[in-house]
Amino acid sequence: YTGNGSTQTISSVGFQPDFTWIKHRDGETAHMLFDYVRGALKRIQSNTNNSETTANNTLTSWNSDGFALGTENDTNGSGRLFASWNWKANGSGSSNTDGSTTSTVSVNTTSGFSIVKYTGTSSAATIGHGLGAVPKMIIVKNLSSGSRKWVVWHHNLTSASKYLSLSSNATEANDTATWNNTLPTSTVFSSAGSGEVNQGGQNFIAYCFADVQGYQKMGGYTGNNTAGGSNTQFVYTGFRPKLVMVKEISGTSNWVIYDLNRNYSLTENNYNIRAARLAWNSDNAESSFTDDHGIDILSNGFNIRDNS
Repeated sequence: YTGNGSTQTISSVGFQPDFTWIKHRDGETAHMLFDYVRGALKRIQSNTNNSETTANNTLTSWNSDGFALGTENDTNGSGRLFASWNWKANGSGSSNTDGSTTSTVSVNTTSGFSIVKYTGTSSAATIGHGLGAVPKMIIVKNLSSGSRKWVVWHHNLTSASKYLSLSSNATEANDTATWNNTLPTSTVFSSAGSGEVNQGGQNFIAYCFADVQGYQKMGGYTGNNTAGGSNTQFVYTGFRPKLVMVKEISGTSNWVIYDLNRNYSLTENNYNIRAARLAWNSDNAESSFTDDHGIDILSNGFNIRDNS
């Protein structure tokens, strides 16, 4: 959407979102993450470790087909271009006692997504996520502290002690305390008392994702290209994805994002290469490749062209 510098309602999302992620496309401003469990105006930023803040005139409310914005430049600056990604959970959520720590869970089991809010303890804990299926990715942020990193678990990491940081381009890190060296189950995820996702008395938010056939998929692949090479890499999802995020786990790289609603930047060799790229860990403006270093989104997955 394009900002107007005043107030406006963004419609045609297709549902009432419970999680809205906004990024200014043509300028260096932070990512803005809002969810219904924490409430409107409550902002966290994927490219920083800042604690939650109340940001007046940002996302002011959600409605049946989108969300409403105030006058804040970083979400509605006049003439600025923005991307938003939206997920449906189940409103403000309800109490979940599946784990040793009671959590507030807003969940959509049909789409495999839940928002989980909880308070950390000073001892090992399990936290209910409500999915009814084993999550394939969990993104957690300490809301109370700006010195604590975003922590991500993904099922393609090499062990239960590994994690990634959403605000960083770093490779996977090792810490047995973060997930208490325990894989998530269909009801809970775990942390030791000293883990990054469980400091005593601190408030946390977690976004949990499960695979849903034909709808969303968390997977992995091994690159097959040499520097300057021309190999392609097809990644099967079983459906036409609208959002593709890729993060290297064996080395440093950004959390690179492509989606169907941001424009093709070029057509080369009869391929519609989607090369409008943002990164969830960076405040950089959207960049577009000048050749075919990008992805071709297909009916059953995506193809990575040449030496992207």
